[in-house]
Amino acid sequence: MLLVIDIGNTNIKFGLFEGETLSMLARVSTDKRKTSDEFAGEFLSVLSVYGFKKENIHGCIISSVVPQVLRTVRQAIITTLGIDPLVVGPGIKTGLNIKIDNPASTGADLVTGCVAALHLYGAPAIVISMGTATTIIVLDEKGAMIGGAISPGVSISMSALSEKTALLPSVAMDAPKKVIGKNTDECIRSGVVIGSACMIDGMIDRINKEMGTECTVVATGGLAQDIVPACTHKIELRDDLMLQGLRIIYNKNK
Repeated sequence: MLLVIDIGNTNIKFGLFEGETLSMLARVSTDKRKTSDEFAGEFLSVLSVYGFKKENIHGCIISSVVPQVLRTVRQAIITTLGIDPLVVGPGIKTGLNIKIDNPASTGADLVTGCVAALHLYGAPAIVISMGTATTIIVLDEKGAMIGGAISPGVSISMSALSEKTALLPSVAMDAPKKVIGKNTDECIRSGVVIGSACMIDGMIDRINKEMGTECTVVATGGLAQDIVPACTHKIELRDDLMLQGLRIIYNKNK
């Protein structure tokens, strides 16, 4: 089995692949204060809960946007499995042509998501990741990453709204039935959820116009399941997109 780990700013996703089949998907919180021993304990607990044995894991690959946590998680894997994981970064084979000003600065998560989208859906494509930040990356008709856009994530906007205003509470991330809210709760949910969906739809329209073609749109991330249903465009929702990308990259490098 192959262990794939996606370290985000909020959560760490663990996945186990048996061939091309994702047999396990679990999450733990990203905490910079945790030691490698603490991450090792969590990892072994997750394996135990899902009924998997560490002896059956033959390889590991990690993608991370949090360097400090990457170091501790990597050490945790070495300690528990005796495997030094592959890490997505400069020098690793991805098969992705990156046509931006400084390719080396491209986040590992962006590369991983684009590799998966290109493999699963082809090009041209728009790859949207909705987590702590919302990233929108564009692949041209030849499958090259040509750029994109980054905005504050939906949860950041929600937190800022409740923390910086005395009378506006934090609410559930559910789309209201109508755009025009009748109370404070509905008004906030309309602005945050439907407003975010409108931003996504608007960016898709402008990117398609700039590209001169209709792009396939793929979305992933913890908040995508809340926002994508409120969008008007057809968007492929893939919770496992990053993990699939890690599997593909591992196979190119093993």
